[in-house]
Amino acid sequence: MSLTSAATLATLDRTGPRRITDLAAVEGVTQPAMTTLVRVMEESGLVERRGDASDKRVTLVCLTEAGASYVRTRRQAGVHAFERLIGELIGDEVEALVAALPALKHLAELESQDREGPKQ
Repeated sequence: MSLTSAATLATLDRTGPRRITDLAAVEGVTQPAMTTLVRVMEESGLVERRGDASDKRVTLVCLTEAGASYVRTRRQAGVHAFERLIGELIGDEVEALVAALPALKHLAELESQDREGPKQ
């Protein structure tokens, strides 16, 4: 799976259903590229398109259970990788990581806000 595909699934998991135009902007690709990507992920059973109850002209891209499961599995694999690597650090390095956690958390929050784009 491409990084853009994985990032798009993660965005949908974090933010819920989105328009293709929103996804394209958040992921930094063109609308035609996102349309193609969504079609491929739809054929793979990872996403589905649904109508927007508030605007019948709009189609939203939504995660399927298979897509949500894929995101959870990838995140868990990342957690396990970090656990293994952190286990190889020495005491001073672990303390430095612990001290850096508030700044890292803030960076993650900023990145998340940036990826979500403007509120609708």
